[in-house]
Amino acid sequence: MTSAKPQPMKTPEQKLAGGEHFSLDEREALYRIINARRDMRHFLPGTTVDEAVLHRLLLAAHSAPSVGLMQPWRFMRIGDATLRASIAALVDEERNLTAQALGERDTEFMRLKVEGIRECAELLVVALAPDDGTLFGRRTMPEEMALCSAACAIQNLWLAARAENLGMGWVSLFDPVRLAKLLNCPPGAKTIALLCLGPVAEFYPRPMLEQLNWRQGKPLTVMQDGWCESC
Repeated sequence: MTSAKPQPMKTPEQKLAGGEHFSLDEREALYRIINARRDMRHFLPGTTVDEAVLHRLLLAAHSAPSVGLMQPWRFMRIGDATLRASIAALVDEERNLTAQALGERDTEFMRLKVEGIRECAELLVVALAPDDGTLFGRRTMPEEMALCSAACAIQNLWLAARAENLGMGWVSLFDPVRLAKLLNCPPGAKTIALLCLGPVAEFYPRPMLEQLNWRQGKPLTVMQDGWCESC
């Protein structure tokens, strides 16, 4: 008696061929992943992310919706240690400037761990490509719709990372012009995110800023037929 030959993993496109419907268990898994996603800052140093896993994550990001199918996102993988150190220095500088701007909360802010750039297994930079002139869906909000499209790609990556039991954190403490220059981005490109990715010892049970009493999340509010603060 021979054992069955292992079947290769299907791509998302193959799995959805024919308008596949998802089971209750699959739907529940998606909601669990969404609710378990955290903005991670604490990573296990000296770890790696499997190349096949990273490829799946980036494919998930690239499968995101985008206005007019413009797909404005560009991902840069930072592998050079000197370059990563330079990026970390930009973040440190902005962290200090943010603390100064916070006034009486400056000391409290400086106690927060706001990034994991030096420890994370992978560091990705997300940038908006120079505007390609897409008009469909962007005539009144050209920059906003490019940014929203890229944010969808980042969220896809975030959820896929959580499904792979990897932590991810979005760092926005940097000067986008200086970061773009450091990475030799073309004119018109704009850096919007530093993504720290990698194995973690554990995931935060609640958002870290809630745990540390920096800020508390708000309950869902749905307004009916227009803006209503008291609804």
